[in-house]
Amino acid sequence: MAESTWRVTEPTKLTFDDPVTALNVRIVNGTVNVVGTDEAAPGGRDGARLEVSRIEGPPLIVTRSGSTLTVAYEDLPWKGFLQWLDRKGGKRSAVVSVAVPAGAAVEVGVVGAGAMVSGVRGRTDVRGVSGDTTLVGLSGRVRADTVSGSLEAQAVTGDLRFNSVSGDLTVVEGAGSSVRADSVSGDMIIDLDPGDRPTDIKLASVSGEVAIRLPHPADARVEANTASGAVSNAFEDLRVGGQWGAKRITGTLGAGTGTLKATTVSGSIALLRRPPMEHGHGNEHAYEHGSAYEHGPAGGAPDGPAAADAVPDGAIPVETGPARATSAQTDAKEF
Repeated sequence: MAESTWRVTEPTKLTFDDPVTALNVRIVNGTVNVVGTDEAAPGGRDGARLEVSRIEGPPLIVTRSGSTLTVAYEDLPWKGFLQWLDRKGGKRSAVVSVAVPAGAAVEVGVVGAGAMVSGVRGRTDVRGVSGDTTLVGLSGRVRADTVSGSLEAQAVTGDLRFNSVSGDLTVVEGAGSSVRADSVSGDMIIDLDPGDRPTDIKLASVSGEVAIRLPHPADARVEANTASGAVSNAFEDLRVGGQWGAKRITGTLGAGTGTLKATTVSGSIALLRRPPMEHGHGNEHAYEHGSAYEHGPAGGAPDGPAAADAVPDGAIPVETGPARATSAQTDAKEF
């Protein structure tokens, strides 16, 4: 399939009938909203719908190359994204909403913009210089790298990898088999949902605080260390020890099938227990595929009637070819 390109200078809607298997969005300021859906595009194919509901500054370049759809500023490459500097100056902002097949791979890069990705089963890769990101109901592998932007992951069942300088991480109703996070000063709150699979959790921070809420009964080998911070523990089967200011929590919960390792230098560590009555309270239907844009920020669904490769108003053809963890146990002992 030949490459097709548009320059978007004003609010625009585009519909792509041909299959889309990968999406890349890169913007400065504004909002990105990506929704995975099982609804077929017009023509019954796994296409995509795009809406740019607000744009200010330089144009966005929309490119469809094969089955990959890209929406980005011309001077904002994916490679080296976290080191990008705006050499041109001037104000720029955009509100972008995209509905893609749920199985598509998604890449989102934001500088000073908010981002939300929901209902995606393919791999999700997020890069943020600043601006917060929310992930909802993702079942594919997730990687997020930020400088100062925070990440909230709700009902994510895929493996999660998070790296940040000062951004916070919040995992609510986490049900993935792996959570790995590294931060210099960002706080981490991990709330795990009861599940049939053992969970591998590895968290590391220099000065950020770490709080982990485990299901009850829990099933994990635990090793949590802090050099100078306080520790609190809600599990009688775990031991709290240490000397010279350093403290550690160790032991085995249940059969010890999963692993939990948490390390901080000056931050505190809290191991909390999820009350038994909360088991199974999750909103199983809140993240059904096909409910595009019900959970996203302003921008609305790209539901316009534009045909594939049509040139709507504002699009100039350039080259055309064929919640944080809450209700924590109050009986945790602090040391």
